[in-house]
Amino acid sequence: MKLSELIKDIPILETTASPELEIAGVSYDSREVKPGHVFVAISGYNSDGHRFIPDALHNGAVCIVCERRPEGDIPFVLVPDSRTALAAMGANWYDHPADKMTILGVTGTNGKTTVTYLLKSVLEHVLKAKVGLIGTIQNMIGDEVFDTERTTPESFELQGLFAKMAAAGCTHVVMEVSSHALFLHRVDCIPFAVGAFTNLTEDHLDFHKTMEAYRQAKALLFRRCGFSVFNIDDELVAKTVDEAAGWALTYSAKGRNAELTATDMELYTDHVAFNAHYKGRSCPVQVAIPGSFTVYNALTVLGMAIGLEIPLDAAAWALSSAVGVKGRMEVVPTPGKDYTVIIDYAHTPDALEKALKTARGFCTGRLIAVFGCGGDRDAAKRPIMGRTGVRLADLSVITSDNPRTEDPNKIIADILREIKEPCNPYVVIENRRQAIAWAMAEAKQGDVVILCGKGHETYQILGTEVTHLDEREEVAKNL
Repeated sequence: MKLSELIKDIPILETTASPELEIAGVSYDSREVKPGHVFVAISGYNSDGHRFIPDALHNGAVCIVCERRPEGDIPFVLVPDSRTALAAMGANWYDHPADKMTILGVTGTNGKTTVTYLLKSVLEHVLKAKVGLIGTIQNMIGDEVFDTERTTPESFELQGLFAKMAAAGCTHVVMEVSSHALFLHRVDCIPFAVGAFTNLTEDHLDFHKTMEAYRQAKALLFRRCGFSVFNIDDELVAKTVDEAAGWALTYSAKGRNAELTATDMELYTDHVAFNAHYKGRSCPVQVAIPGSFTVYNALTVLGMAIGLEIPLDAAAWALSSAVGVKGRMEVVPTPGKDYTVIIDYAHTPDALEKALKTARGFCTGRLIAVFGCGGDRDAAKRPIMGRTGVRLADLSVITSDNPRTEDPNKIIADILREIKEPCNPYVVIENRRQAIAWAMAEAKQGDVVILCGKGHETYQILGTEVTHLDEREEVAKNL
C-alpha cells in the first residue's frame, strides 16, 4: 500500500515522506517493526513511543508517524494525535471492514460480557446471522474462539479482527467497549449501529480520577451511534441520554418513565422471569441466569434488538434459550456435598453487592464470600468492597485477587481499613487457594460459598508472573 492511501483522511501538520512510498506494514511497538513498516510513535502513559524511534529505524522502519518532529533526516508524518492516526491507518490498511458489517457496542461498569453473549444468541436465533464477538473473556467468529488480552483490542488489531470476521462471513459484531478504549481512541473509525449503556459504578478511578470523567469517557460511544439504549434506573447513565447523537431508547425495571419496561419480576435459583413492555405490546421473558441484574441485562438486549428492528416477542423467545456465561454467577458442580459453590467475576463494589444479594436470594444457610482486590488498580474501591463484603455475607474470607506488583498484604490492609465493629465475622487468608479450601471446609448444609473477583479467569498475576489458577479446579480438589 502507498503511504498516501494509508494516511488518507488523517489530519497532517507536516510531512517529509513521499506519498508514493510503498508500505509493508504498520507497527506501534518498535520491537515489532519489520523492514518497510511505518512506525507510529504514541505518547503513552507509561512510556513515550517517540523515545523508540531509533530502535524502529534500526529494525527497518521507512517512515515515522509522530506528534513531535524526529531528529535527523527521517521521512516522517507529523500529526496532532498519534492514537487517532493509528485508528484511521488501521481502517485504511484493512479497507474499512467494519463498514461491511453491523457493529453493536456495549459499555458500562458491569454486565457488558453477559449482554454481548445474550445478544449474540438472539441474533443467531432470530436472524440466523453469523456473529462476531469481541470482549473480556474471548473473541469469537461464529463458534470459533480466539484468546483476548484486553476487553477492547488496540485500534489496529481491532481493525484486523474486523477484517477476519468480514472475510469469514460475519454480518454482525457485538463488542464490549471499555472506557479506556473510548478515551484512548481504540474504537475510532467504527460506525456503531447500536450502542448500550448498562450502568456506571466505581471502577478505573486510578485512570479516570473522577466518576464524572469516567462517565464522560463512556459517553463518547453514544456520539457515534445511530441508535442508543440507556438504563435510566442508573442516575449517571440517565445523565448521558441527552448526549446521544442518534435515536435514544430508555429502559427501566423500577417503574420509571421509559420506553421499555419490566414488570412482574420473579427470581429463582436458576433463572429470572418478567414481563417486558414496549409501545403498548407486552410479552413474557425468561432467562436462565439467576439474579435481579439479569433483568437489566435482558432489557439491554431487548433494547438493542429493538434498535435492529427485531420484534420484541422474537427477541424474548430467543433469550429463553440462551445459556449462562462462564464466570458470571456460575454454579460449580459439587457432587456429594450439601452446599453450593458459585464463581462470579464481581471485582467492583457494585458488582460484589449485586452478587451477594443475588446469592442471598436462594441461600438457605449461610452466605460465605471469598474476595479480594486487584493490585496496580483503583485503590479507592478496596475499603468499599471490604465494608460491602462483611455487611452482606455471613462470613467473609478476605484474600488476594491479582496482586500484580503490589504487596498482597498491603492490598488486604486497604480492604480492612474501614471495617468497623460490630460486623459479621471475617478471616484473612492471603493465599487464594488456601482461602478457597478453608471456605469449603467451613461450609455446611444449605450454605452458599461465592468466589468473587476471578470469574472466567484461569490465572493469577503475582508480581509480573502469570500463574495458572482455575477456581473450578480448586473446588474439585477440595471436594
